[in-house]
Amino acid sequence: MLENNNRNNYEDMYRNAQNNEPDYNNFYDAPIDSNYGNFNSDPNQNRNKNSGGKKFLKFVAAVAALAIVSVSSVEMYKLFGKGDSTWTSSESDAEITRDASSLTSSSISSEASSSSTASSSASANSTANWINMAAPENALSIPDIAEKAMPSVVGISAKFEYTSSAQSYWGFGFYSYGGGNSGGQTQQMTGTGTGIVMSEDGYIITNAHCIYDNESEYKCGKAVSVSVVMADDAETEYEAQIVGYDLETDLAVLKIDATGLTPAEFGNSDDLRVGEMVVAIGNPLGFELQNTVTCGIVSALNREVTINEKDMTLIQTDAAINSGNSGGPLLNGYGQVIGINSAKMSSTYGSASVEGLGFAIPITDAKEIIEDLISNGYVTGRPQFGITGVTVTESDAERLNMPQGVFVYSVTDGSAAYDAGIRQGDVITAVEDTEITDMDTLNEVKNQYNAGDTIKITVFRAGETMDVQLTLQEVRQED
Repeated sequence: MLENNNRNNYEDMYRNAQNNEPDYNNFYDAPIDSNYGNFNSDPNQNRNKNSGGKKFLKFVAAVAALAIVSVSSVEMYKLFGKGDSTWTSSESDAEITRDASSLTSSSISSEASSSSTASSSASANSTANWINMAAPENALSIPDIAEKAMPSVVGISAKFEYTSSAQSYWGFGFYSYGGGNSGGQTQQMTGTGTGIVMSEDGYIITNAHCIYDNESEYKCGKAVSVSVVMADDAETEYEAQIVGYDLETDLAVLKIDATGLTPAEFGNSDDLRVGEMVVAIGNPLGFELQNTVTCGIVSALNREVTINEKDMTLIQTDAAINSGNSGGPLLNGYGQVIGINSAKMSSTYGSASVEGLGFAIPITDAKEIIEDLISNGYVTGRPQFGITGVTVTESDAERLNMPQGVFVYSVTDGSAAYDAGIRQGDVITAVEDTEITDMDTLNEVKNQYNAGDTIKITVFRAGETMDVQLTLQEVRQED
């Protein structure tokens, strides 16, 4: 075994690692940002009455008022979905006919009605046209898609326990609330999400972050209890067993003791096209808004998104996805599940304001993971070292007189790294002669191999560089 003689040289690095030490084998987290903002605007404008005595000015003002009412009628049509010409009827019409002798009451009424009908018709045609253009051939209507998929969409409620010395905590996003006013006591918080019925006998698909917390400040870990709320009038609730979960792909499978369920129909996400219509169903903000339906298009395919240092390839959509939609279905025009809603950009992203940026896990990619979770409880064949590490930056390397690489903060007993002789305080600088300058590179190189492969690891220790042989172990999800 190799000995570690350099602990005194790296005391500062130990302290830094203790304060903020990510695990490159455990890059699992929540959606990009579960916080969101509601922005309300008032379309009504203040209108000043013209008190002038000249009929010409009153005529001009009245015509202007009619134009505003016409625009409003279009907006009201969009809001309520009714092309009702009565939205344009007002006292202004009568005033115009009295003060403008060249115009008759019937002509004003006819013109207003004609304008309203034309505007309403244009709005309806515009809405119908974009849906028709975005829908695939022989697609269902949006109401039919919702009706088909709704029985297969369920609510997920998970309880987490934590111990905190904080005075209080009010969470936002996935987690609803929790709190404690004395340290050392076990507290609870509850999270809600969405799930998809996979089989008639009670298998449910959802996101891993719905039942495993590593996104809140408490890092509660696995939920102590999970329940599934059915989409029926009685809101039937079942206690659920966690069959398996995979934090890297943000997928989880639950099982409830029920039969006769309506399983979702699954499609092929490889057949999707950019611009194609999609529909999302979920429980934004909790079960009070259970089974909310939104629609949009596929904004992009194979979108490479980094979520808290975890790279994922996702479907991008502008269908509204909010906290609580996690784990719900993204449906194609035939009512088939082609994605599992997982993440959204927040209303503010850096210095930019963003809207309509939601992401879903492609169902074709998810199927193999889901089958592995049902069969084994974890994803087989994924390699791991069994360490936690911190990137040694160029400035840290100069200050601490060590090379750039990954500083080994801890080693799990019995792990591949431990058996190879790697110890706390080592700096990994290369894998199979590929230079390692940060944790991302180490993770990328490691994932090129399979569990059971033996690879050469170059480490720096006490001023010396040496090679060790490491046999990768299989990642098994924690119980």
